[in-house]
Amino acid sequence: MFKELQDINNRPLPFEFYTASDLWTDEYTSKQMLSYHLNTEVDLSSRNLDFIDRSVVWIVSKFASTPGTEIADFGCGPGLYATRLAQQGAKVTGIDFSKGSIQYAQEMADKQQLDICYVNQDYLKFETDKRFDLVLMIMCDFCALSPGQRARMLDRFHALLKAGGSVLLDVYSLTAFDQREESASYERNLLHGFWSPDDYYGFLNTFKYEKEKVILDKYTIIEAARRRVVYNWLQYFSMAILEKEFVDSGFEVTEKYTDVAGEPYSPDAPEFAIVAKKT
Repeated sequence: MFKELQDINNRPLPFEFYTASDLWTDEYTSKQMLSYHLNTEVDLSSRNLDFIDRSVVWIVSKFASTPGTEIADFGCGPGLYATRLAQQGAKVTGIDFSKGSIQYAQEMADKQQLDICYVNQDYLKFETDKRFDLVLMIMCDFCALSPGQRARMLDRFHALLKAGGSVLLDVYSLTAFDQREESASYERNLLHGFWSPDDYYGFLNTFKYEKEKVILDKYTIIEAARRRVVYNWLQYFSMAILEKEFVDSGFEVTEKYTDVAGEPYSPDAPEFAIVAKKT
């Protein structure tokens, strides 16, 4: 028991383990994630409904005012952005790891007779012959990737964009990093049964990596028949560090905002967004 508790509270190296598939492809937890996505009154897996509507209006006015604009939505979830963008005339491709989210998104597209291409795939492996005017990665998905994964992702964006195409994404700022604290907690059926339909014990360890500006929420879930560990990594950025990653991958950061609804940039905000053009 002592060794098990040591393992539970062990601090791994930054991005040492990657368990996205446990969250997005497990049948039960993926349904839980979908329910969070569809709760558009709060900012959990998706933005609240009012923000999404404002964001789409701004994105269309800035990037997709011409019908037929080709947009790739990486981490599209249940299509909350893709549906609205397609309604405004954009040609949208949505990519997401979660089978349940993609199925839901496709059902909504079929009901509204929207021609949206949905792909159920790890977006780190996504390939297509299409070329896009705009790539989206919204809800700070970029922060969940390791430095190596981010470099590969930016290379993929660069290859998929048309000449002069743009990337729009948002990230967590160092202001948000400073607000996080290390902690350790234990709870029976942690997060109100989020992790399993059966009885379980859940441990949550939050580790803060000051040098790397990384936070890890490490979930250890112990059921009668199995034990799982899920690592939820988040990278926090300064504007200078994010801009360097884009420049190193052949982009120029042309615009800076507080969010993906076009709010003017504030260096003290917990998040910020950029527009980067392929050079």
